Amino acid sequence: MQSSGHRFRDVEHHPLLGENENYDSSSSSSSEADAADRIWFIRDGCGMVCAVMTWLLVVYADFVVTFVMLLPSKDFWYSMINGVVFNCLAVLALSSHLRTMLTDPGAVPKGNATKEYMESLQLKPGEVIYKCPKCCCVKPERAHHCSICKRCIRKMDHHCPWVNNCVGEKNQRFFVLFTMYIALSSAHALILCGFQFFSCVRGQWTECSDFSPPVTVILLIFLCLEGLLFLTFTAVMFGTQIHSICNDETEIERLKSEKPTWERRLRWEGMKSVFGGQPSILWMNPFAGFRIRRFLLKSKRGGPEFSV
Repeated sequence: MQSSGHRFRDVEHHPLLGENENYDSSSSSSSEADAADRIWFIRDGCGMVCAVMTWLLVVYADFVVTFVMLLPSKDFWYSMINGVVFNCLAVLALSSHLRTMLTDPGAVPKGNATKEYMESLQLKPGEVIYKCPKCCCVKPERAHHCSICKRCIRKMDHHCPWVNNCVGEKNQRFFVLFTMYIALSSAHALILCGFQFFSCVRGQWTECSDFSPPVTVILLIFLCLEGLLFLTFTAVMFGTQIHSICNDETEIERLKSEKPTWERRLRWEGMKSVFGGQPSILWMNPFAGFRIRRFLLKSKRGGPEFSV
């Protein structure tokens, strides 16, 4: 298809939107700004259930660690230090989960594939651009369409139901932090379970916990199973994400064996592009860049939900 001196390709050969169709070209320039002024949230039933389950499992682990293992302990400093460490890891994990779920992963504005928008791009003659036939947008390089989010996502790695969102260009950092903190808290919980079993076997089961021995055993066994499952899954995901970042290759690109047409940012350059700036303690902080005042203004001005 020839249009304005450049070639326009899509899978289904959909034509460009006309002036008389529903999309207003003037909205394309402001759509990203509007999205930035609202909270991103995906109304997917499966994703919302998985996200709630994630929170409940973390709360369950925190309950067992705090009320079954640490508070009944006679060693004050053992309970204090481990309680502070585990609860800090849990808060950081859940905060990272929220930031991943409520951050726009890099969605391309819907319906911007109009003739007026093409002309504004000032493309060179013969230059090829791609249009997504599903969300009718100009598809940037390395963007892929997500059937659940119903949008094209820049540098889409995958859609994760456990965070009810895609992992893409703008929220990959928070997803990496989420997997790291869940893995660390799971390992910590498993170590505490081992010490608890050891102390209960050496002493009296009725003295090592405020709960009855059968209830204590059941709670600890479930926590061990949860910890092993979470540790295995999140450790693998964390390693996969770091490998992808250091090789500047998303999981989709790896599975499709796509040849890179972009200049790769390897190792530290890739880490800097995802986490921002030089290596610092801020890389570990899921609250970095979050402003409460701006959040409150968003809620008052445009409503607390941006659903696609």
